[in-house]
Amino acid sequence: MPKVKRGTKPPPDGWEDIEPTLMELGRKMREAENEPSEGKRKTEVSWPIFRLHHQRTRYVYEMYYKRNAISKELYDYCIKQKYADAALIAKWKKVLDN
Repeated sequence: MPKVKRGTKPPPDGWEDIEPTLMELGRKMREAENEPSEGKRKTEVSWPIFRLHHQRTRYVYEMYYKRNAISKELYDYCIKQKYADAALIAKWKKVLDN
């Protein structure tokens, strides 16, 4: 997970509300990346990483589109800082809005 660049501009309002969840998912992501891979197939090693990436992106998606709990500025900040995958969110919007 990328480090938050706090030197240039502070995060938008509401960051304090979602930061603990995003940091916890980031910690789990690091654990999944450092997990030993002996005895596993090549694809099995990446499954937990994809699951956590999906979960983190889904959290930001639901907070913005479903619950309206975060602002547009905070949503854009999460996309820019790579806490959420913009292409995956676009796919969900396309499928779920129809």
